[in-house]
Amino acid sequence: MKIFVTGISTDVGKTVASTIIVEALEADYWKPIQAGDLDNSDSHKVKAQISNSKSQFYPNSYQLNTPASPHLAAEIDGITIDLKAIKEPETDNHLVIEGAGGIFVPLNEKDSIIDLILPVYKIIVVSRHYLGSINHTLLTIEAIQNRGLKVAGIIFSGSENKSTESLILNKTGIKCIGRIDEEPYFDQNVIREYADLFRDNLLEL
Repeated sequence: MKIFVTGISTDVGKTVASTIIVEALEADYWKPIQAGDLDNSDSHKVKAQISNSKSQFYPNSYQLNTPASPHLAAEIDGITIDLKAIKEPETDNHLVIEGAGGIFVPLNEKDSIIDLILPVYKIIVVSRHYLGSINHTLLTIEAIQNRGLKVAGIIFSGSENKSTESLILNKTGIKCIGRIDEEPYFDQNVIREYADLFRDNLLEL
């Protein structure tokens, strides 16, 4: 199974969600594009917080120095992101692929994150509650579906909002994988607890 994790915006909890999925499935992990924070990248963070020894971590196709939209970070580095240079790693294991920001974050003048998503991928959308998040969540899901792709599940992140969550789930009919509370910290133990909670729903995708 290949799972693509995307968010309704930036800083909504994609990396924590990806970590939980990796741990739950003992899956491999790949972040095609890392912009900024190269010494403590998302790959570093996921690797540090899982407990299993099976997961493999694959190098970024692009490592950009500036914490900015990939198209701008690439421009600052004097390069242009080429989709043909982004090659999915070969593995017989489950693979978790983490996007960058939302689905229309630009990679270059014509391509966006959504153009990395293949039809075989199980797409999980991470939604976090803030003013406007219902709109952002529904727009993200509709845009994915308009590309002929299918959203396999939603993970809610942050403080619980039952009204918002039920509205999104009822409107979309998409399966809720689980919710990640506003924890004081995330370490291997916390990640493992969530992995145990999410595992059955993930295996049913």
